[in-house]
Amino acid sequence: MDTKQKFIIALNKALEWEYAAAVQYVQHAAVITGPEYAAIATELVVHSNEEMAHAVIVSTIISDLGGTPSIDVEKRDISEDAKTMLEQDLAGEELAIKIYKALIKQAEELGEYGYRRQLEQILIDEEEHRRDLLSSLGR
Repeated sequence: MDTKQKFIIALNKALEWEYAAAVQYVQHAAVITGPEYAAIATELVVHSNEEMAHAVIVSTIISDLGGTPSIDVEKRDISEDAKTMLEQDLAGEELAIKIYKALIKQAEELGEYGYRRQLEQILIDEEEHRRDLLSSLGR
């Protein structure tokens, strides 16, 4: 398997996680309760919309490279406990940051500088999401 094909496979895995993150954020925003979580509930909807925007970008990159964007959704977690929900969201962002750092490296190795830049912007968003969640968890 060539490097480009490996890149497409890795992009598709990132896409599956983007779909899952969007769904998880919507579910968590809908069910999280408590006055201390009102602001973050609104922010979770914003995060969901940003994850779907990431999915569109990643899908377009995959297609431009000659691949077929995945429609599979990675499994995500739900909870009835607000703090646990936010911990789950934080874990998802930590994973996304790891995934995008690896994708940026792959894009660089392929000489795909435009794609690298798009992936860097997604990474910036994911790092912002992590900061939002850490703040809401009091860290």
